[in-house]
Amino acid sequence: MRSLTFKLVLAFTLVSLVGILLVAAMAAQFSGDQFREVFEGQNRQELITDLGNYFRQNGTWQGIDRLANNPRFVQKYPWGFVILDAQGNVALRHPSGPQFSRLFNRDVEVGEGVPINVDGNQVGTYHNLGLRFDPRLPLSAQLTRLYRSLILASVGAVVASIILGVLLARTLTRPIREITSATKKIARGDLEQQVPIRSKDELGELAASFNQMSADLTQSRDLRRQMTADIAHELRTPLTVILGHTEALSDGELPPAPETFEILYDETKRLNRLVEDLRTLSLSDAGELQLNRSKVQPGDLLERAAAARRPEAKSKEIDLLIELEDGLPAVDIDADRMTQVLVNLLDNALRYTPAGGRINLSAKREQEGVEISVIDSGAGIPAQDLDHLFERFYRGDKSRQREEGGSGLGLAIARSLVESQGGDIKAESQPGEGARFIIELPIYAE
Repeated sequence: MRSLTFKLVLAFTLVSLVGILLVAAMAAQFSGDQFREVFEGQNRQELITDLGNYFRQNGTWQGIDRLANNPRFVQKYPWGFVILDAQGNVALRHPSGPQFSRLFNRDVEVGEGVPINVDGNQVGTYHNLGLRFDPRLPLSAQLTRLYRSLILASVGAVVASIILGVLLARTLTRPIREITSATKKIARGDLEQQVPIRSKDELGELAASFNQMSADLTQSRDLRRQMTADIAHELRTPLTVILGHTEALSDGELPPAPETFEILYDETKRLNRLVEDLRTLSLSDAGELQLNRSKVQPGDLLERAAAARRPEAKSKEIDLLIELEDGLPAVDIDADRMTQVLVNLLDNALRYTPAGGRINLSAKREQEGVEISVIDSGAGIPAQDLDHLFERFYRGDKSRQREEGGSGLGLAIARSLVESQGGDIKAESQPGEGARFIIELPIYAE
């Protein structure tokens, strides 16, 4: 199988060769014609003089064929012409060999020509028949050198094109070779591969895309490893509690009191929530999450979510308010799934809003949909955590207890549910000024 470099070199060479041959052929044709015209123009007067001297010496054109067949005459005047006598009859055809019979076996029409005068009398007329050289006659030294120069220049151009083609082909294929080598390493499991970006053209874009792909693969691998470790840790905590208490109950070291069963129940519920969260994420990733989308009024959606957490807000002395813009259109969503998202956001807001604080649920019209916001008056989110809030198992505050911070899957599930319904979710925050989660939902189309 031929390499791309070889194919490019061959393509460059063929293109250059065709171009050089065409240019050389045209240059040879044009230069040869020009050279012959110049040569004929320079030697024509001398020819007419020689012909006039012949007529002066002989008094007639008879026998002129012997002069025209002289090799020196042919070499000196190697183009086709006809001499007409004073009566308009053909006195001489040159060349007159049999190889020219087809070309010159005809009378020349009497017309404008170059007169041949002897002692003031016109004895004949010179007519040029065309610059046709006998291929068996030696060309002039000047024309030979001209053709030789064209041939040498063409050969030099071909050699130069091959050298340039090799250099260009290697330069063009170098990024491809680097990407190929890096791809093989990735196939062997070495994902941290980067190739240099040597240009800003399509090959440079290809290299940049490869680097981005490699970085994304590395990040996905690291996230997968971290997620596996986090899942194992999240599962181990409730399982450890359940296993410890059941062993203590079995050995009689712990009395079967209601408090003990309440602990087991809470840990079991926690374990079940984690499994359900993971199941929801896996179904969403696979595109198999069932959605029952319908026409829902934004106000009803906010009231439903607020009702689910209003008792908890009241117990923590936190004001839970709803603000609606007039004339809001209905949205096209799964009401249960979107309520799950809003309740999750409210849980986070309640967790980090101090007593006496405020949480606002608001909805307003945007150009392409309806924007729903959950705004709290808590401490806010550090800037370094904003870009990672929706990652799975991510916790901004590594020191807080998992019982307080949850499993780290809530926001990841929220993003997955919102995006699966054609919406978008993002977070904004300034330290000390609370946090704002913004959800954009599509309008219901009749």
